[in-house]
Amino acid sequence: MDKVKEIVAKIDSGNPKPIYFLMGEEPYYIDKISGYIADHVLTEDEKGFNQMVLYGKETSVDEVVSNAKRFPMMANHQVVIVKEAQHLSRSIEALTVYAENPQTTTVLVICYKYKKLDKRKKLYKTIQKNGELFESKKLYENQVADWIRRILASKKYKISPKACMLLVEFLGTDLSKINNELEKLAIVVHNTTEITPELIEEHIGISKDFNNFELKKAIGEKDVHKASRIIDYFAQNPKENPFVVTITLLNTFFTQLLQYHGLNDHSPGNVSKVLGVNPYFVKEFTTAARNYPMKKVSGIISNLRHLDLKSKGVGASNMAQADLLKELLVKII
Repeated sequence: MDKVKEIVAKIDSGNPKPIYFLMGEEPYYIDKISGYIADHVLTEDEKGFNQMVLYGKETSVDEVVSNAKRFPMMANHQVVIVKEAQHLSRSIEALTVYAENPQTTTVLVICYKYKKLDKRKKLYKTIQKNGELFESKKLYENQVADWIRRILASKKYKISPKACMLLVEFLGTDLSKINNELEKLAIVVHNTTEITPELIEEHIGISKDFNNFELKKAIGEKDVHKASRIIDYFAQNPKENPFVVTITLLNTFFTQLLQYHGLNDHSPGNVSKVLGVNPYFVKEFTTAARNYPMKKVSGIISNLRHLDLKSKGVGASNMAQADLLKELLVKII
């Protein structure tokens, strides 16, 4: 993210801002920036007297301000990091007075996870003027694959499109969780080797054959035998393969397939752009479009919505996941 690089560059230049207010739904970048400040503003010798960590559950805004107003000892700066500051949300506006005239020798870092300041309030405008405001936004699922590729590229790694989608399907949009798994891979996989589904299965434990990605592909190809094997595996391992994830992915796939049918230009570049998918996967839509005409796709989407309601107890009481999965396959193929 360009904003993160900009913040890091200013810290490296030796001119950190007096306040960093890090907020938003995605904790990954909040942790990264606060961790970078903790590691790079002070030397190891300076940290003993000049760096402290407070926790929102155990402190108050008054205590934060009191610590921020101290002068550093034998250093140019002191660093005060407030973790879990979202627990101070009811009184956070009281920080405004300090933010209007912050201690220039203090680097105050507020980690305000899962929440954000009201842009209409004075504190937001004051920190925007005298410090650094950073909002860490949650990525949409269709953005995570590109994020994975960028992170790995920065470490000189390559990853196949299928392997990338396996990670997204298995780990969701939690960037911290994904990054932890990527770091594990980096330990065991040489960066001249492309990360493949086989390597992910071996080192992370995601099955390369029995997953929603392969189920979607089998259904698109109308490969009943393969789809049935995957469904049986899901039924035997319900905790690792929740029905809600399966039906959500298939609903997205058939909704995109409906869009595909409505396109005049079916060139890979245009399909990739309009549907928001990697060009590698365009051929799956080409195959599925031959097997499922537009009218059939509309019916499938309707059936998927009905099954989704059933899985939540609407119109059916406590249907077993195995039965839901079998009905799913019958309704589609």
